Amino acid sequence: MLIKQSELILNPDGSIYHLNLKPEHVATTVLLVGDQNRVDKITKHFDAIEFTIQKREFKTQTGIYQGKRISVISTGIGVDNIDIVLNELDALVNIDFATREIKKNLTRLDIIRIGTSGAIQKEIPVNSFLLSTYGLDTTGMLHAYNIVSQCQNKLKKAFVQHTSWQRNKATPLFIKANDTLKDKFDSFTIYKGITVTSSGFYGPQGRILRLALQDPELNTKFETFNIEGLRITNMEMETSAIYGLAKLLGHRAVSLNAILANRTNGTFSRQSEKVIDDLIVYTLDRL
Repeated sequence: MLIKQSELILNPDGSIYHLNLKPEHVATTVLLVGDQNRVDKITKHFDAIEFTIQKREFKTQTGIYQGKRISVISTGIGVDNIDIVLNELDALVNIDFATREIKKNLTRLDIIRIGTSGAIQKEIPVNSFLLSTYGLDTTGMLHAYNIVSQCQNKLKKAFVQHTSWQRNKATPLFIKANDTLKDKFDSFTIYKGITVTSSGFYGPQGRILRLALQDPELNTKFETFNIEGLRITNMEMETSAIYGLAKLLGHRAVSLNAILANRTNGTFSRQSEKVIDDLIVYTLDRL
């Protein structure tokens, strides 16, 4: 089926609209970061960089690390940006731009998020690493897709009951990390748990400056949620969208977090840049 010009938007040079990339620019292993300045912090470890481009907050560098071709892309903040990045990445490898048709043989991407996050369990210290075994979506973005079959309904039901989840909020969704990538990046030095993906940084994550919260106890409810040993460990703004869209599109995804804050203890890292750099090295060593 021919995909309309209004649905798959290409720039005059043939690159895809937001990322400004052409199919040949993308490796099958993709590292996602939020901050565009973090792209260079990763690729400084590469043996060679073959391509660099930036449009808006989306900066991409593709190069070689120890014989492996890798693309590093900055997404900016939030699930709306992840919706753009994941769909355009998939289009780059699985849609023929010349015919505007889906390819018969699809390409699977390995997508690894290297991000920052705040812990909500007291025993998870700042400056540690955490692997998201599940993404808990509270944003509603994924409801635009047929996502239900990819979600963990047992976890959802327990969570809704435990938190007395408001009906006027988006139904929460639990999406599991890819097992192969989870095992690849797991180690005795990294914490693991359910990561809440929020639609904002302040109120949606329980921060109070001048505005009152709809549920001031929500973070405490997150902290005390426990089902068969599975606990909510941290909060951020992208993981569940990456997991959900990757599963729907046939890709593999995992999210790795540098813990810069502990929300329960009220602490924040004094060496945030070093922690991020260390997580980058940790990730590259396991690719």
